[in-house]
Amino acid sequence: MTSEKPNLHPAIIPLMAVSAGVIVANIYYNQPILNEIGQSLHVSESQIGRISMLSQLGYGLGMFFLLPLGDKLNRKNLILLLCGLLILTLVLFAYSSSLTVICLLSFLVGLFSTPAQIILPMAATLGKENRGKNVGKVFSGILVGILGARVLSGLITEWLGWRYVYGISAFMVLTMSILLKLYLPEVTPRFKGSYLSLLKSTLALVKEYRVLRQAALLGAFTFGVFCSFWTTLTFHLSSPPLNYHTGTIGLFGLIAIGGALVAPYFGKLADKGNVYGSLLLTVSMIIGSIILIKIFPYSIPVLIVSVFFLDIGVQATQITNFTRIYSLHEDAHSRLNTIYMTTYFIGAAVGTFFGLLSWKLGQWSLSTSQMLLWSCIALLIVMVSKRYKS
Repeated sequence: MTSEKPNLHPAIIPLMAVSAGVIVANIYYNQPILNEIGQSLHVSESQIGRISMLSQLGYGLGMFFLLPLGDKLNRKNLILLLCGLLILTLVLFAYSSSLTVICLLSFLVGLFSTPAQIILPMAATLGKENRGKNVGKVFSGILVGILGARVLSGLITEWLGWRYVYGISAFMVLTMSILLKLYLPEVTPRFKGSYLSLLKSTLALVKEYRVLRQAALLGAFTFGVFCSFWTTLTFHLSSPPLNYHTGTIGLFGLIAIGGALVAPYFGKLADKGNVYGSLLLTVSMIIGSIILIKIFPYSIPVLIVSVFFLDIGVQATQITNFTRIYSLHEDAHSRLNTIYMTTYFIGAAVGTFFGLLSWKLGQWSLSTSQMLLWSCIALLIVMVSKRYKS
């Protein structure tokens, strides 16, 4: 059998962090460049907005149907296979001119970006004595990938055009795949049953752990707010009176990266046992940020502050949730991650859908009202979870 503690290259955890970030970024490249894609295809905002929703939906379904395989199959081979399919999809995306084809490819981009979440629990198996440190580094890579994607795609689109975003990304994923092939260790899978029994055991975790249900539901609502915000912010910033270009819109992602780098410090509250205190604080940050941008919709300083604290709130909530669920079952990290992340990204797809619908019906005013409603529901979930904790 393969050793549980393989000889690791000293740079393997940073490589895993960068690889996860490069892979997951593909889901978010479209958000600041929706207008440019829509104009090149001659379709409306609401039509082109579907690609954000479909990429989130594909990722969410990938979480459920593909992520559990990390407990059953050779993770290295699974990661490399999915990366190969992702590269092919990105190349096709770069050359597509049909809205229908681009919508299908957006769904597949999300589906084949699953390796980012296979890498995360894999980091937890590479030395228990450094588990928290390793997972934290890889998770930071994912956060930077999510937020940096907006900056990169905005700048590339302004300089070269939106198609180059996906062509360059295909090359980046190929590079990471070669490095992972060379240096990623082999880890023996622990689950020996069939694929169907694997899915059944995954679903059984939902019934078994109340904390998992609470964390997943909270994650869905907070990330729904996050995706609704970033999708509609693109339209808000590109509309009068602001009229910003894609490069400028993408720079707002730099502010969000700053918030994401601060977010892990809130995990210390959860480590000390103050889980619900941490969650109340982080969800309150989200609510406060949305109230500010609703009252001052065209103030750039307010937008900057709100982006910073909204991202701290959303990402710190996720870190606290990971702290909760990874302590539930030592041998089922991939399956626990499956339940949490599937719910999380279904929330993202639904949040994006309602964000687009709100923008169509009432522009920024209705969009921020919808976000505020979801945030208040998230706060209610925290309060109910605290009362009925197990």
